[in-house]
Amino acid sequence: MRIGIDAGGTFTDFIVLHDDGRLESFKLKSNPKSPAAVILSGIDRASSRKRVDIVHGSTVATNALLERNGARTAFVTTAGFEDLVHIGRQNRRELYNLTPAPRVPLVPRELCFGVKERVYFDGVVEAKPTAAEISRLARKLKRAGARSVAICFLHAYQFQEHEQMVRDALRELGYVCASHEVSPEFREYERASTTVINAYVGPLMDTYLGELERSSRHRISILQSNGGLLSAAEARKHAVRTILSGPAGGAIGAVEMARRSGFRKILGFDMGGTSTDVCLCEGAPKETTESSIDGFPIRVPMLDIHTVGAGGGSIARVDGGGLLRVGPESAGADPGPACYGIGDLPTVTDAQVVLGRIASSQFLGGEMKIDDTRSAKAVTEIGKALRINAVAAAEGIIRVANANMERAIRTVSIERGHDPREFALVAFGGGGGLHACELADSLGMKTVIVPRYAEGLSALGMLLADQVRDYATGVIGRTDFDRRYRDLERRARKDVRGAELARTADLRYSGQSYELTVTWKSHAEAERQFHRAHQRIYGYSVPDRAVDVVTLRVRARVAVAKPRFPRLGRQPAPRESRYIYLNGRRYSIAVWKREQLSGTWRKGPALILDYGSTTLVPPRWKYRVDGIGNLIVGH
Repeated sequence: MRIGIDAGGTFTDFIVLHDDGRLESFKLKSNPKSPAAVILSGIDRASSRKRVDIVHGSTVATNALLERNGARTAFVTTAGFEDLVHIGRQNRRELYNLTPAPRVPLVPRELCFGVKERVYFDGVVEAKPTAAEISRLARKLKRAGARSVAICFLHAYQFQEHEQMVRDALRELGYVCASHEVSPEFREYERASTTVINAYVGPLMDTYLGELERSSRHRISILQSNGGLLSAAEARKHAVRTILSGPAGGAIGAVEMARRSGFRKILGFDMGGTSTDVCLCEGAPKETTESSIDGFPIRVPMLDIHTVGAGGGSIARVDGGGLLRVGPESAGADPGPACYGIGDLPTVTDAQVVLGRIASSQFLGGEMKIDDTRSAKAVTEIGKALRINAVAAAEGIIRVANANMERAIRTVSIERGHDPREFALVAFGGGGGLHACELADSLGMKTVIVPRYAEGLSALGMLLADQVRDYATGVIGRTDFDRRYRDLERRARKDVRGAELARTADLRYSGQSYELTVTWKSHAEAERQFHRAHQRIYGYSVPDRAVDVVTLRVRARVAVAKPRFPRLGRQPAPRESRYIYLNGRRYSIAVWKREQLSGTWRKGPALILDYGSTTLVPPRWKYRVDGIGNLIVGH
C-alpha cells in the first residue's frame, strides 16, 4: 500500500493506493500546532498494517520561513563578506516608494561571522583557515546561542575543502550545513541565501520527520520542489528542497490527469484554503533554478509555480479607504472560515455559502457540517460597511478573489509570452472548481478540466512522482567538463541505485548575467542548442559570439510504478436542484454528483459535487465527464 499526503494550511489530504489498484481519498482538518499528529491519524485510518510507503508533501519548511519561526541561525562566510546576506542585490522591489519597509534578513548581523580563507574564482587557493581560528569561531557560536549554522565561502562551488573543514569542526553545535552541499553554484548571494534558508528551517524539518519516522514505523519519502521524491533522511539534510513540496505534487497531478484526457497544454490552478498556486505546463511542468520565497532567493531546481495569498480561507475586510480587500491573511484551519463554527471572520468560503454554492450537507461528503447562519452573519457585516446587502457583498468578495487569482495566471502566461487562450485551465483543490469558469471567461479560455480526485490532486501527484536527485557543480573558467560530469554521475549512482542519468548545463553569452539550461550530449551540441533556445526565448541569437559554460547538472531518476485509473462507474440517480445567486440573479440550477454524469454534453448552469470539492458551471457553458472521470467544461 502507498499513501500520498499533502499537508495544507486548512486540510490535510490523503490518497490511498490499495494493493488491488483502488484509490481512496479523504481529508482531515489540519493542525498547525501538531501537523504530525494529523498525518499519523490519517495513516491509522487508511491502514492498520505495520508498514506502508508514505509519500508526503510537507509545509513545515514553508511555514517556518513565512512565519519567521525557524531556528536561531548563524552565518559563517569568508572574512570581509559578513554583510553579504544583509546587502543582497540592492534591488528595489518598490521602485517608486521612497520609504519602503526595511528588508529583515533571517540572520541578525551579530550572528554573521568571517573566517580568514580565500579561494579564487578558478579554484586556486590563496589562504587556508587555521585550526586555531576555527576553534575561536566555535566558541563564539556557542556563546551566541546559535542552534543552526550556515557556511558559505566565496567560490566554494570550485573548491569545497575549506567549507568541509569548518563544517566538520562545528558539527557538535547542532544543525550545520555548507553551501557546496546545498547549492554548489556561483553567485555568492543566491548561494548564501539558499544555504541560510536550509539552516533556518532544517532543525524544524529534522525534528518533524524524526517524529514521524519514530511514531509511524513506515517508510517515508518527501516530495521535493522539483517534483521528485527524496528520502526522509535526505530531506532532513536538504530541507530547502521541500519549500514548494505540496504545490509540486499538484503540478504533477494536473499534467498527468490532463494528459489522460488528451490535453497537453494546460494552466494548473490549485485553490486551497490558504493560497492559490498556478503553473504553466506544455507536456510537463516547467522548471527553474531562480525562484524566491518571501523575497529570499532560492537556488535549487524547482517547478516554476507562482503562489498568491488567495484561498477559500482568505479573509475579507474593508480598508480605511472604504475598499473591499480579500487576503492575503487567511483564517487557516483554526479558527477557519466562519462556517466552520468557531471563527467569525468572513472569508471566500463564507461568500460561496451565502450565494448558495456550498450547502450545509455537502462538505466532505457530509462528514463535516457547516454553519450557514454564521456565514451569513459574517458577510452581512461586510455588506453593512459597504452599504450593500449580503448577497452583493458575497459577490464582491468573489470578484476581488477572482481578480487576485487572475493576476497570478497572467503572471505565468501573458507576462511570459504565452496566450492563455491556447491552454486548458485545470482546476483543482477544494475551491478551484467554484472559480474556474469565471476565471476562464476573463482570460478568454475555452476549456476547463476539473480532474477526478480534484480535492486531493496534490496528494495524488505524490503517488505519480518518480524518485529524483539533482547534482550540480560550477565550472566558470574551467574546461574539464567530462571529468566534472563523471564525478557528478559517480555520486548519483552511489546515492540512487539503478537510476537513469541525464546531463544538462547552464550556458550564457560571455558578458551576460543570466543563463539558459540545455541538454548536454557534447560541448558543441550544447552550444548549438543554446543559440536556438536564445533565439526562441529572446528573439535573437549571436552564433559567432563566445559562449560560457557556467554550471553542469546531472539528474538521477528512478521511475515509480504509477496508479491505474479505472473507468468511473456511472450511478444514475434523480437530479437535484438548488437556488443559487449568479451575477445578482437567483437561479434554480441542476445539482449532480460526478458519478451521475456520462460523456453526453449537458448545458449549464449546474453544480457538480465531489467528496471534497464543488464545480460551478455558469450559463453558456456545457459539461460532461470523460472516460477516466475527469469533468470537462467548455463553450
